[in-house]
Amino acid sequence: MKKLLLLVSSFMLLCGAASGQNILRNLGERARQAVENKVGETVENAVGNAVDKATGKKGNDGQQAAGQAEAAGDDYNLDASDVKSDFVRGSVVMFEDNMAGEQVGEFPSKWDLVRGNAEIATINGEKCIALVDGDGWITPLVKGGIRNYLGDIFTVEYDMLFDDRPKDGAPSIELDIMHENERQDYELFTIHYLMAYDRQTIDCDYVRPTEEGYTNKEGSTTAHEVCVINDGRWHHFALSFNQRAIKFYVDGKRVVNVPNAKAGAGWLTLWSGGKDDRPTYVKNVVIAQGAVDLYDRNATDISEKLSDAAAAIEKSIAETGKFVTNNILFETGKATLKPESMAEIQRVAEYMKANPSARFEVQGHTDNQGSDAVNDPLSQQRAEAVVKALEEQGVDPFNLRPVGKGSHDPVADNGTEAGRAQNRRVEFIKR
Repeated sequence: MKKLLLLVSSFMLLCGAASGQNILRNLGERARQAVENKVGETVENAVGNAVDKATGKKGNDGQQAAGQAEAAGDDYNLDASDVKSDFVRGSVVMFEDNMAGEQVGEFPSKWDLVRGNAEIATINGEKCIALVDGDGWITPLVKGGIRNYLGDIFTVEYDMLFDDRPKDGAPSIELDIMHENERQDYELFTIHYLMAYDRQTIDCDYVRPTEEGYTNKEGSTTAHEVCVINDGRWHHFALSFNQRAIKFYVDGKRVVNVPNAKAGAGWLTLWSGGKDDRPTYVKNVVIAQGAVDLYDRNATDISEKLSDAAAAIEKSIAETGKFVTNNILFETGKATLKPESMAEIQRVAEYMKANPSARFEVQGHTDNQGSDAVNDPLSQQRAEAVVKALEEQGVDPFNLRPVGKGSHDPVADNGTEAGRAQNRRVEFIKR
């Protein structure tokens, strides 16, 4: 700045005061701006040097970092390598709907209506489901199960389109995972799309494993402004649930990662609360058994806290998927537990309380002494007695389903007393 003033003064001396003033006027705003810019640079450099001195960085490094931050700006987009994209579809498809053979204007034939309305529509000549009501709620029809088909390891995929380019729609859209004994509005966990604003946020509210029932969703996570999905284009969505882990993906990028949610999924619903004149469109829905590999959460720590007997139960379940015991005894011909059975009941209860998301089918088995008309209901009553005893020990009964097998699945020769003793057993089969 000093050099600039000296130069101007020299001009004025050479040209005379009047001529110098004319030069300054001719320079006008550009000269003034140049001086201000030079002052600004000097101040900025002084601030930058002070910050660099405080942080231990050299001046050039500080300027380079500032340049990179400015270059990033609001238009910066994550490269796919910067996020986790590990989704893998389950290996056994149990439901798939590509809308083939559907009639436009009719309710989709592979779905049932929970509430509101839905119909087959076309987008660019391709068939899809339109949730045309402001409270449209649908659920897939899966063979072999209405509300009990999901299990503890599954994936869900679908394409969805919503157009809110005018920015006046902003509906709520949900993928709801239900427990088999619960109804809509009482989800085991839900993926909630917040469709307002320029970038969208996705919530996941879920029931924690320590909660008693299946509706009080104390767990919650939010992925803030992670995608743009209200632009009138098709986007791909995918969910993976593996025993306890919830992972959700938008266009192949994982945006939700919950490590420890409660198991017990039975059925699912899709819901849209959008405008009546601006539907939410869905197509290419696939539900499959199997999921993204489960990340180990130091499960060995649990075993270290268990007694040796309960740890043996855990080992058996991990290796075979079940635990078989002949140490739960009943009075002859009755479903009354003998007192000596309680030690085994307590060991099973210890394991289950340490693994609150584990679900089991509790099978009662008898020998072949007596008729099926007697043994079948007796084995059912004995399985129910075991579940009740475990509940009294603090185990969540929702994780246990009693099933009587009678004498139909022997594991030894019923012709000997030793064989019959082996056949009188209780099995805990992991579901």
